[in-house]
Amino acid sequence: MTKESMNALIITDGSEPVQIIAKSISCMMPGHKVKICSADNFSGTDLLPVECFLIGCENPKPESFSYLEEMLSHINLASRKCGLFSSKEKTIKYLLKIVKDCEADVCEPLFIKNENIKDSDIKKWLKGFMDD
Repeated sequence: MTKESMNALIITDGSEPVQIIAKSISCMMPGHKVKICSADNFSGTDLLPVECFLIGCENPKPESFSYLEEMLSHINLASRKCGLFSSKEKTIKYLLKIVKDCEADVCEPLFIKNENIKDSDIKKWLKGFMDD
């Protein structure tokens, strides 16, 4: 599989800061088919055509993540890469916990301090994420 053929899904809590990060990540993935959806509109079948998925939220346990949490506890995604991102450390810990059972290949999470997002930080993170 070439990087150009990779499909990606970004699932968010729909909050404005996380949507901004998701859009920035998407823009840093030229040549990839990237779909951004809020957890409210997420369906488990959205994961079928993707080689990688990314999850971001502002706070731990957003109400909109209840279905996502349940699904991730019962599905094996060992063949897929997973990226996690947030602007809060406690949220990163929560995200790591919810993807543990699905056995996806989870890269080092992207932690955006004070919502100060830099393209260079995203590019560096994505390079590690895609090259792993």
